Amino acid sequence: MVSLAVARRVALALPEVTEQDHHGMPSFRVREKIFATVPDARHLHVMLDSFVTHAAIGACPSACEELWWGPRLSGVRVNLDHADRELLVDLLDEAWRRRAPKQLRDAYGRKPPRVRRT
Repeated sequence: MVSLAVARRVALALPEVTEQDHHGMPSFRVREKIFATVPDARHLHVMLDSFVTHAAIGACPSACEELWWGPRLSGVRVNLDHADRELLVDLLDEAWRRRAPKQLRDAYGRKPPRVRRT
């Protein structure tokens, strides 16, 4: 189980991430590009490609399900009650990498975000 507060700290620990409103829900962005949203206190929508989406669902089906935007698979809906911190860090890092500009990704490298455990 991961709290929304932990999810928020993990997302905001990534380089140049801001939290902004997106149609009444919090969103996490890197240089104005959304990579995750918070639809409610127990879920996180993480924008991923289909390969990573299916891998996440296969690895943790109790925590992850497909997230659809109309007819397009757009990522995973993460149930925070069933997710662990490691899964969340991996998913948010991958989503951030999909949206961050190449120069920023290259500067960041593969270092995990520095987040305090609660």
